[in-house]
Amino acid sequence: MTLFHIIAILLTASAVFSYINHRFLKLPTTIGIMLVALCFSLLLNVLGPLGVEIEHEVEAMLEGIEFDDTLLHGMLSFLLFAGALHVDLSELARQRGVIFTLATASVVGATFIIGTLCWFAFALIGLDIPLIYCLLFGAMISPTDPIAVLGILKQANAPKSLEAKIAGESLFNDGMAVVVFLVLVRFATGEGDMSAGDILLLFTQEAVGGVLFGLGAGTLTYWMLKSVDNYQVEVLLTLALVTGGYALAEALHLSAPIAIVCAGLLIGNHGRTMAMSAHTREHLDTFWELVDEVLNAVLFVLIGLEVLTLVFLKEYLLAGMLAIPIVLLARFITVGIPITVMSRFRSFSPRAIQILTWGGLRGGISVALALSLPASEIRDALVVVTYIVVIFSILVQGLTIGPLVRASTKER
Repeated sequence: MTLFHIIAILLTASAVFSYINHRFLKLPTTIGIMLVALCFSLLLNVLGPLGVEIEHEVEAMLEGIEFDDTLLHGMLSFLLFAGALHVDLSELARQRGVIFTLATASVVGATFIIGTLCWFAFALIGLDIPLIYCLLFGAMISPTDPIAVLGILKQANAPKSLEAKIAGESLFNDGMAVVVFLVLVRFATGEGDMSAGDILLLFTQEAVGGVLFGLGAGTLTYWMLKSVDNYQVEVLLTLALVTGGYALAEALHLSAPIAIVCAGLLIGNHGRTMAMSAHTREHLDTFWELVDEVLNAVLFVLIGLEVLTLVFLKEYLLAGMLAIPIVLLARFITVGIPITVMSRFRSFSPRAIQILTWGGLRGGISVALALSLPASEIRDALVVVTYIVVIFSILVQGLTIGPLVRASTKER
């Protein structure tokens, strides 16, 4: 199957599933698309024994796509830039202490809480997964995904400060989780011992280097945007920033996600207001909103179809069910402690801890990291467990966060 055929199938499926959701289900777009894709996958499983062999062709297509590589080294750059482009930097700056804590210390804390508790839980059901791999699962499942929940928060008239916390945390914690993941992978695969100094150096290189690189690339693009007034050229410059900047950051062993987020924040705020005409801003916003919507639709179709490639065993399913409350507990602890401490010095929205806990949805980045592990039975188990937590997060938490937010707004 050629690349064009794969793209054609994914875009067609995204369009059809989106139509079905909009016409009949009327769920939030990304959640509805994924639910329809899941139902389609289950239908293929049912049709297989009846002699309809479409399932194998879809599986072959999914294996050719390589979900982890497609997301981590392709789609993620566009999604992060599009997300950062419309974040209010002034509101982000006001919430910087909370966002920084949630995107760094909370990710590390959740990694170890989830990993340790899952290690004990998996052992109870006879699933022998070493502690280091349980910690890897903690790193994979810690980053949150704002895609499915931000639209719901806006419809529920959530406070801007709450939106900024969730958006800012989820934009930055992807990069932090990847750094933690890379450190743990080196221990798990025995590529070499790492001292505390080595870990600090890797963090500095990836995270701090990513911030500096992103600001530098964003500033260069800003000056180029400021020197022209042609929306075609300016849209192309932002595309070059996203693709070229992400690729170069990876080549330099910097955190490409963090770099693109920083560049997107700079262009989305200073660039839009001081380097673009109103005509260009309109075209730029329309272009990146369309890119964001299309790629999100494709991403959630892939998440829904990916179930066809998984190895489902009874132990894996039980482990996934046990992991759900563990992940929620870890989220509650790593959100609740810093907010409780900070509430002595600043005010928070009503039920902020509950909303941030329940609204911390997991998404494609978690599945991609799980699929990037070396092939083994442990990897098969962790992929299924990750997938179960992600599906629960998007379908159950995503569809119930709205009432929780609306209840909190009535208390204001």
